[in-house]
Amino acid sequence: MTDNALPKVYEFSTVEERIYQEWERRGFFKPSNDPNKSGFDPSRKPFVISIPPPNVTGELHQGHAMFVTVEDLMIRYHRMKGIPSLWVPGSDHAGIATQLQIEKMLAKEGLKREELGREEFIRRTWQWKEKYGGLITRQIRRLGASCDWDRERFTLDDGLSRAVREAFVRLYVKGLIYRGPRMINWSPGLKTAVSDLEVEYSEEPGLLYYFKYVLADDPDTFIPVATTRPETILGDTAVAVHPEDERYAALVGRNVLVPMLNRLVPVIADDYVDRAFGTGALKITPAHDPNDYAIGQRHGLEMINILTSDAAINENGGPYAGMDRFECRKKLWADMKDAGLVIKEQPYTLNIPRSQRGGEIVEPLISTQWFVRIKPLAEAALDVVRQGQIRIVPERFTKVYYNWLENIEDWCISRQLWWGHRIPVWYCNHCSAELVSREDPTTCSQCGSADIHQDEDVLDTWFSSALWPFSTLGWPEKTPDLEYFYPTSYMETGYDILFFWVARMIMFGLEFTGQVPFHTVYLHGLIRDGDGRKMSKSKGNVIDPLGVMDELGTDALRFTLLVGSTPGNDTNLSLTKVEANRNFANKIWNAGRFVLSMLEAAPEQAQADPEWTLADAWIWARLQSLEIEVERLFQTFQYGEAGRQIYDFIWSEYADWYLEIAKLQMAEGGDRAYYTAKTLAWILDACLRLLHPFTPFVTEELWGHLKQACQAKPLVYQPAEGWAEALIVAKWPEGREPEGWEEQKIADFTLFQEIIRAVRNLRTENKVTPGRRIGATIAAGDRLPILQSQAAALAALAYIDPQKLTLTDTLPEKPQDQVTLVVSGVEIYLPLSGLVDLASERIRLQKELDEVQSHITRLEDLLSSPFAQKAPAAVVDKERQKLATFQDTAASLRDQLNALI
Repeated sequence: MTDNALPKVYEFSTVEERIYQEWERRGFFKPSNDPNKSGFDPSRKPFVISIPPPNVTGELHQGHAMFVTVEDLMIRYHRMKGIPSLWVPGSDHAGIATQLQIEKMLAKEGLKREELGREEFIRRTWQWKEKYGGLITRQIRRLGASCDWDRERFTLDDGLSRAVREAFVRLYVKGLIYRGPRMINWSPGLKTAVSDLEVEYSEEPGLLYYFKYVLADDPDTFIPVATTRPETILGDTAVAVHPEDERYAALVGRNVLVPMLNRLVPVIADDYVDRAFGTGALKITPAHDPNDYAIGQRHGLEMINILTSDAAINENGGPYAGMDRFECRKKLWADMKDAGLVIKEQPYTLNIPRSQRGGEIVEPLISTQWFVRIKPLAEAALDVVRQGQIRIVPERFTKVYYNWLENIEDWCISRQLWWGHRIPVWYCNHCSAELVSREDPTTCSQCGSADIHQDEDVLDTWFSSALWPFSTLGWPEKTPDLEYFYPTSYMETGYDILFFWVARMIMFGLEFTGQVPFHTVYLHGLIRDGDGRKMSKSKGNVIDPLGVMDELGTDALRFTLLVGSTPGNDTNLSLTKVEANRNFANKIWNAGRFVLSMLEAAPEQAQADPEWTLADAWIWARLQSLEIEVERLFQTFQYGEAGRQIYDFIWSEYADWYLEIAKLQMAEGGDRAYYTAKTLAWILDACLRLLHPFTPFVTEELWGHLKQACQAKPLVYQPAEGWAEALIVAKWPEGREPEGWEEQKIADFTLFQEIIRAVRNLRTENKVTPGRRIGATIAAGDRLPILQSQAAALAALAYIDPQKLTLTDTLPEKPQDQVTLVVSGVEIYLPLSGLVDLASERIRLQKELDEVQSHITRLEDLLSSPFAQKAPAAVVDKERQKLATFQDTAASLRDQLNALI
């Protein structure tokens, strides 16, 4: 996958497409164990994800970027662990969104769909889908998605359409699908029922209209009522008051007159009424308000629909029939004013339901639709989560899931659209029979008449989506894919569709396959801007992922999304963060260039067994620790924290420390250079493997060059299992358990680092340039052997003149006129007289002493508490050692302060 030379700069624009095509061409996206191929082993358990199918009309946004990146990370990780991994891609026909798109296109031609007719409209929609429908798929590929594209599905393709019919027929036969009048959301612009998900609520200024409901038998007495929608007065069938409200107790059971229509309606008592809100009396419009609908059912009230399909007033509106709903509002209110029925108006903030697609105000109304009798399915879906067969990550969403399913209402599955799965129900015009069939019938099964017609409605898009995990694998046929890859493993999606999609997949999976469709639900949050605000075009804060990838590279965007996220929480995204991670990709690239140059300079083979340096041992121990921790974090779905720790290791430990020391070790030549090159290559190989699921392109490109360089010198470094064909299918690093030596080596090297940092910081504070080499005297006590072994590195990294570096265990007399540093009990004296302000130095030392003293106080309190008796002896001893070190440091700092007085 590489050329011989490694360019100076990582050019993602030339690398990403080439690498992706190579991965796909070589079949790396396919599961390593395929039931359709020879050599298949059914005992190997696969890892499977079904992609949440994006709308066929869609263009890539940050929500897509988030789920694609998280799922690709999951798939790449499991693939590298040697598990047969399948990621099933596909797209959704998106009934409303697609139909809107086509209707807008027709409007430019001066056409309406009704003028075209259903058949021609559907033909044109398919034509549009074939031309533009692949856009979102191409954009998902751009993110590095390692899906098996040969298994790509579309919710309206033949196989999935067959699955939809099968599911509908089975539910109908069981009595779980019925047709009847119920309260639904109605979109007047789209002229269809819409789901709750397709309704967005916005706070908007409005009015609360107060008016009189006059008693039928006493024109001088009225009940004051308030509404935010005066036009719905025309559909009122009662006025409700609280049964314990003394103001209205005497009026319950009497009749009042509907304003302007003078229709008699009863005054009823119901606990739902809030006595403190408005006037304490509620107009009841059962056909146009979900709460009123429930009250209407309890009291057997008439349901009067006052709206046509385009939200004009129908014949039930009397003199207002034919008016637009908002025109009617004005006219009715004016007429009521003239009739003396208006009390007042007052400003009121409304929660307005608007169509997500069309933007118009949605009307709740009674409509005859197809419904799924959902409670029996919901019970089963509740049980499998309660019993632990399905785990929801993060766990707090389990309660949300329970709450929704425990209070679920029947699901309206019909839509008054043309694009979608048409409801497989036919009506006989001869005998009025209702026919449900898996295949299109030509005659009535009851009377034999050919005079039949199909239901005009299509199914809610979520109906076919609910079948997605198993319909994409061939259900209802018992295909090899379904037998092996189902149930799937994880369902990764946004928390906002836990109810609308995830719960329905669980219900349908149990109903139609008898199995849970997946064992884990992983929920990611929403993507917000850098200030935590929701992204919207109106705010001008939308970050286009395609633009970001063009400018900064796919890896930088992916890493930013992953490291900034935690399960179920929203993520703030800013270009500044992406730029920082582009710099990280460059840092990795430069580290790789350095390692390759060291490999080239290294001897072909060693002359003796290795003598590992402290730096070698430290970086190796730290890598082992990192590998174990990353595995733990992956297993607990803490991908962001795993990425952050890999980042810190590569940048702050491998690049900033080991690479600098490696330069010195390589300069020694011989075996020291050979074993240093081996360590450099070994650690880089492991880092690229760990980082690959996060940033697949730069790691694959660099790993290919590393592989090539190591193969040129096979004795320097080879992975134990040999080199894989590509990093995407290389073995995932497995950290080994500590052998006992690691903790001390890490502690020794940490002391070395602290000393260098302390010297560097002091030089920086006093503006002593790195080029100015100074002397140093270090009294190291029992740490002397460690520092003697690191003398050359210490001098080089702290910018000390090695000829003027003195290392000793103790000093009989403290050097005069020198600045003193104390690091973990080690005293460092630097001849900076004339360069340092003594007053500032006293302040610095006092500040350091105060901090050390706070640690001493904390540890003394801890060791005098019950902790000392209850904690393991080894833990208590460790805290005592810390206390002793801090006490030594404090004593030394006091001596230094006294010397400056």
